[in-house]
Amino acid sequence: MRIIKNLESIKERYKYPILTIGNFDGFHLGHQAIFREMVKRAGEMKGTTVAFTFEPHPLKVIAPERPLRLLSTFEEKVRLIKAEGVDILLCPSFTKGFASQGPRDFVKDVLYERLGVSEVFVGYDYAFGKDREGTVQSLKEMAGEFGFKVVVVEHVRIGDEVVSSSRIRELLSEGRVREAVIFLGRPFSIEGTVIKGEGRGGSLLGFPTANIDTKNPDLLIPKGGIYGVSVYYNNRTFQGAANIGYKPTFRNSNFSCEVHILDFREEILGRSLRIDFIERIRDEKAFPNPEALSEQIKRDIKTVRNIFKERREL
Repeated sequence: MRIIKNLESIKERYKYPILTIGNFDGFHLGHQAIFREMVKRAGEMKGTTVAFTFEPHPLKVIAPERPLRLLSTFEEKVRLIKAEGVDILLCPSFTKGFASQGPRDFVKDVLYERLGVSEVFVGYDYAFGKDREGTVQSLKEMAGEFGFKVVVVEHVRIGDEVVSSSRIRELLSEGRVREAVIFLGRPFSIEGTVIKGEGRGGSLLGFPTANIDTKNPDLLIPKGGIYGVSVYYNNRTFQGAANIGYKPTFRNSNFSCEVHILDFREEILGRSLRIDFIERIRDEKAFPNPEALSEQIKRDIKTVRNIFKERREL
């Protein structure tokens, strides 16, 4: 997949370019449905698939005062889009100047003149341009004027619920990671670098932990508590017990995301890893002493092993 960050650098004309555009935060089942339809159509037409997204998220520029917790880092979004078999990823920097562009100017200057799109695939609720004035209907009308086709991909439902990034945020904020999997099509994950922690896990409790720096204060972190997780490190997969929160047994601790990796003894300080949230085990709890906490951790690890045993048996 070719990644282009500067639209002005595009000089060539792509063969029958078929484009989709959006933020694609979390890259959930609804997003995946759009990409599947686009890739399928490109195969039929022997065309070029183009994904258009932004960095940073537009709300960070348009309304920085509004709280927004992202479901995925930009790097993870790129990885997931690449896995769909997309040919070209356009990811220009989203600026106030870009935000001020009217819908018609965007369609004429970018989609028609710069990219020469043949077809555009969008979700049912797509909006674009200054103040999100552009709608699916207005896009269709302009497509008729400029000679390309618009395909609207309908929403994906799980039961009675529409798959959406906002719904997934709600689930994760409540710690309901098992339900979030259903909407995402995969476990929610956090990637980051292992940093030095307070050193209590191994020396005091007997269970060393890897403290993860996500590097992104805007990334959503699931509700505090203890989770069974999968840990991906150096192309290998391990089971783990993750703690999200403030470790109330030790007062005045800072918020942290740390994981005890089962059956693992390597030194990984400064290395990168990813954790997938599989199931929430319990809330954080203050214990009377480190010994009591250590005994609870033993029970948590047993629970984690049972979770993965049950998954293998399904």
